[in-house]
Amino acid sequence: MKKIFFLFLLSIQLINAQELALVKKDGKWGFITKDGTFAIEPKFEGAKNFSDGLAAVKENGKWGFIDKTGKIIIPPSFDNAKYFDSGICIIQKNTDWFYINKKGEILKGAPQSDKLFDFDNGVAFFRQSGKVGLINTKFEIILAPKYDVIRAFENGYAKAAKDDKWGIIDPTGKEVVEVIYDEVGNYYNNTSWAKKNKAYGLIRNGNFIEIPGVTEFGSFGTQDLVSAKKGGKVGFLNLEGQWVIQPRFQKAKSFSKNLAPVCSNDKWGYINLIGAYVVAPTYNDAEPFSENGLAAVKNYNWGFINETGELIIPTKYEISIALFGMFMHQEKGFIDGLARVKLSGKWGFLKPNGQILNEWYQNAEPFQK
Repeated sequence: MKKIFFLFLLSIQLINAQELALVKKDGKWGFITKDGTFAIEPKFEGAKNFSDGLAAVKENGKWGFIDKTGKIIIPPSFDNAKYFDSGICIIQKNTDWFYINKKGEILKGAPQSDKLFDFDNGVAFFRQSGKVGLINTKFEIILAPKYDVIRAFENGYAKAAKDDKWGIIDPTGKEVVEVIYDEVGNYYNNTSWAKKNKAYGLIRNGNFIEIPGVTEFGSFGTQDLVSAKKGGKVGFLNLEGQWVIQPRFQKAKSFSKNLAPVCSNDKWGYINLIGAYVVAPTYNDAEPFSENGLAAVKNYNWGFINETGELIIPTKYEISIALFGMFMHQEKGFIDGLARVKLSGKWGFLKPNGQILNEWYQNAEPFQK
C-alpha cells in the first residue's frame, strides 16, 4: 500500500514538473508535452501559459484555471485572468481587478495602488502617486514607492529611475547599482555599463570605470565580455574595461559558446575569443549560439548553423522572442532543445535535427513549467 501511494505521489510530481506548451488547433486551445503529444486536448475558447502549476482557460466567455492534468481547479467565472506566481494571480470581475489565491478566493490587504501588477518570483510592483515600489506575497512593502520607473526584471535585476537618473535593483529592493547614472545596461556578474554625464564606462562591484572614447554598449550575454562602440566601430571589452577585441566591426551581439555574431559590410558572421572569423560574414542577421550549439541565422528567413558554420536547418522559418510576465526571457531560437518557429502561417517546434515536433499549429507559445 505504501509503495502504491509513493508511486502515486511520484506520478503527480512528474506531471507538475513537466513543461507544457500552449497550442491552438482547429480553433481551440490545448497543451502539448515535449514529445509532441497532447497533455490536454484542444478544447478551450482561450488559454494562457502555465505558471506556478496552473493555467488560465476560457469557457463560455469566462476564465478559470486548470492544473496540468486538465482538471478544473478554479471554475470559469472571471472576465479576465493573468498568471499565477507564488500562489497569487490577478483576475478581473466586471471592471475591477483583484488578487486571488489558488482556491479562487479574493485576497485583501494589498497596499493601495494605481493598478495591480502581476507577481513574478514572489514580488510585484505597486504604484502610488506616480511612484513605484515592490511588495511580497504577504502584501508587505519591501520597497517603498520611490522610483518613477522600474523596468521588467531580467535575470533577477531591474533598471530603476528617479529624477531622470538610472540604477539597478534586485527583487528585495536593494540598489546593486546606485541610481545616479544617465543610462544603465543590464546586470551580469556584478557588472553593468552606464553613462555618467558624457562619459561611458563599466560599473564593476559598484565602481564606475570610464572607458575613453566609447559612445555605446551592447548587452551582456552569458560570458565575461561586452560589445562597445568606439570611433564608429564595435569591439569587445572584458569586465575590467580592457579591450580584448579592438573595435573594427559594424555591429555585434553577445558571446555564447565562445562565439559572437558580428556584422561587417552589412553581413553577419561569427568570431572567436581572439576576434578571428569562424563563420564568414554571409548572413543578413544572426543570433548568439544556444546551449545546444546551434545559432539562428537569417537570409530572407531564419535557419540554424552549428559551431563550425554548417547550415543544419535551412533558412526558411520565422522566429520570435518570447516575453513572459514582468521577468523577461529574450532568447531567440533553441531553448531547452526546441526552437519555436513559424512556416507558411503555422507555428511549431523544431528539433535540433530540423524535424518538426509532431505537427504544425494555428498558434504555439513557448514551453513553460
